[in-house]
Amino acid sequence: MNPLKILLALLIVIPLIEVYLLMQVGTLIGLFPTILLVIVTALMGVSLLKSQGLSTLTEAQSSLAQGEIPTTQLMEGAVLLVSGALLLTPGFLTDFIGFLGLAPMTRKGMVRWVASRSVVMHQNIYQQADNVTVEGEFHEKHERHLH
Repeated sequence: MNPLKILLALLIVIPLIEVYLLMQVGTLIGLFPTILLVIVTALMGVSLLKSQGLSTLTEAQSSLAQGEIPTTQLMEGAVLLVSGALLLTPGFLTDFIGFLGLAPMTRKGMVRWVASRSVVMHQNIYQQADNVTVEGEFHEKHERHLH
């Protein structure tokens, strides 16, 4: 399926779900407690984001100190970035998804899933690239410097 169509569908469906959930919770507990709950989850999310972000940064620095490329930590940082944006978006569904991204176990699972899919994609690209011959010419161009 086309990724742009999926994104468009999500941009339409998620706000509708959020409005529905906010209305349902508001009906159960009232308007002001619902607003307070949204604010509290956003503050909790920011606090957790800060601590998890620092933890991931420390792991990345440790990897660099050992001469390794911190690819996993960079991917986890991307998940944390998206999770933080979701937590700052008012609503319960986005908060739930954001909190999943902040939990180390689910975050690492998300990163492993994305990494496993990207390796397969790269292998397909390499297989296709092996059968392609590219012809061309090149010319060296020397720049003249004026004194």
